[in-house]
Amino acid sequence: MTSRTDPLTPEQRRYTMRQVHSEDTKPEMRVRRLAHHLGYRYRLHRKDLPGKPDLVFPGRKKIIFVHGCFWHGHDCPAGRKIPKTNQAYWTKKLNRNKERDKLNLEKLKALGWDVLVIWECETRDETALAKRITHFLDDVELK
Repeated sequence: MTSRTDPLTPEQRRYTMRQVHSEDTKPEMRVRRLAHHLGYRYRLHRKDLPGKPDLVFPGRKKIIFVHGCFWHGHDCPAGRKIPKTNQAYWTKKLNRNKERDKLNLEKLKALGWDVLVIWECETRDETALAKRITHFLDDVELK
């Protein structure tokens, strides 16, 4: 029998966590398809750059990260959620993720790259997302 706070057994929880991937996530695939549809060409997951960015536009010297709201601590309902079990572990882990993201962003900017972070929750509105990507990649100011 499982507790009321965690309806999954340890085996189910382990299976669920193993299904989480850092590449080719649904939000990332939405951004990739949209950028390609808009006519932009990119490289994926360049290991030689800090943070191994999701989309790299070498000729434009621009990078797009697609962050999961929970994993990277976005200020939205999904990002503010902390699991009820093992809270000390999760708080420490999620804070480390945010700190690592901040350091990678600083390193990339020092190397001369422009960076756009797209949050998982922002990938649902395709029209707004297309506008944001276009403005970022074409150096147009958002109004």
